[in-house]
Amino acid sequence: MARITAGVASSHIPALGVASDFDKTAEPYWAPAFAGYEWTKHWEAEQKPDVVILVYNDHASAFDMKIIPTFAIGCAESYRPADEGWGPRKVPVVEGHPDLAWHIAQSLILDEFDMTIINEMDVDHGLTVPLSMMFGKPEAWPCKVIPLAVNVVTYPPPSGNRCWALGEAIARAVASYDEDLNVQVWGTGGMSHQLQGPRAGLINAAWDNDFLDGLVGDSDRLRYIPHIEYLRETGSEGIEMVMWLIMRGALGPATRVLHRHYHVPASNTAVGHIVLEPV
Repeated sequence: MARITAGVASSHIPALGVASDFDKTAEPYWAPAFAGYEWTKHWEAEQKPDVVILVYNDHASAFDMKIIPTFAIGCAESYRPADEGWGPRKVPVVEGHPDLAWHIAQSLILDEFDMTIINEMDVDHGLTVPLSMMFGKPEAWPCKVIPLAVNVVTYPPPSGNRCWALGEAIARAVASYDEDLNVQVWGTGGMSHQLQGPRAGLINAAWDNDFLDGLVGDSDRLRYIPHIEYLRETGSEGIEMVMWLIMRGALGPATRVLHRHYHVPASNTAVGHIVLEPV
């Protein structure tokens, strides 16, 4: 049977993608941010996941105000890097796993999660930057990817509790898939940041690190953080961290930490990264 072997969480800051694409990762400003991912690159090369279920949010590339799915799952054969206004990133096309994706979609819907099924879309920095951070600059991504897009842009986003429960349902779906697959679940976005208004540039390192603490062990306290706390403590874009809770929910009752990294600033955002395995 398929099995979820690990969870990975990471910021998906677009400037990290720019630094990678233009070979700036060794420059003094960027080097500390990228250094925290070197352990993970080596670890991923050893783990060789077959499929990554990659939880991210679209930034008006595939979706706009015409359609705002709360949860959308990609079931396509492949996904091209999106043109976000300055041309697509020169990174590999993302190869999907339609059979597993359709199985997960069916399982989730029958588990009472009303998923939107996407059979064609381009994927933006929310999905491609985490791939670059974990895998570097390969000719082709070393695993299949199932995109799972979450609305955290237009109010109301899903609650942390609903995201955690979705992760639990994803775990049930994967466990019922009759093929021997090494599956990882990645949660992306965050950490604390605000891009506009009087609080633009807000970073709350203490809150971010407490959130990282809460992902480890057998506590589920993070699932009950209300929207207003994310907004107050982590800025208007900090709500992206509910996507990390899908990853955490998929890992089961308890986790142990394999690697952790936190750095500020990168652009105007806190970089957070953690690698977990189920206990």
